Amino acid sequence: MTDTSSSHEILALDVGQVRIGLARASSTVRLAEPLQTLTVSETIYQDIAAICAERQVGQLVVGLPRNLNGQETAQTKAVQSFVEGLQAVVRLPIAWQDEAVTSRQAEAELNRRGKPYERGDIDALAACYILDDYLRTLGNGKL
Repeated sequence: MTDTSSSHEILALDVGQVRIGLARASSTVRLAEPLQTLTVSETIYQDIAAICAERQVGQLVVGLPRNLNGQETAQTKAVQSFVEGLQAVVRLPIAWQDEAVTSRQAEAELNRRGKPYERGDIDALAACYILDDYLRTLGNGKL
């Protein structure tokens, strides 16, 4: 039996040096969708905290960049450092999800659609792919 009183949103982050793509899904429906893109600024942690509060987020999923061999890179360490700072402000469970080629996948999808898009659209769609991959790893388990 599912307890609907404990339903919440899951927020995925595709962390970059300039922008952070966000995607969301309900913990009950588990259908990932792009949400928005934030520009990294001095208030980025507070901006994410406000979104988490407004959307009743109960879980964060952060894309973990690695090279194609699965080894850590400078970007891996930068994202880990970002998440350490985020955890001081946003006190939610954080799951890591491999983000291998999600940005390339997102850009290819947007190109296939044949409509104009901005760089931020790539980041939000990449976050959606990260979240979708995470949700698939959960299978039928509960959050």
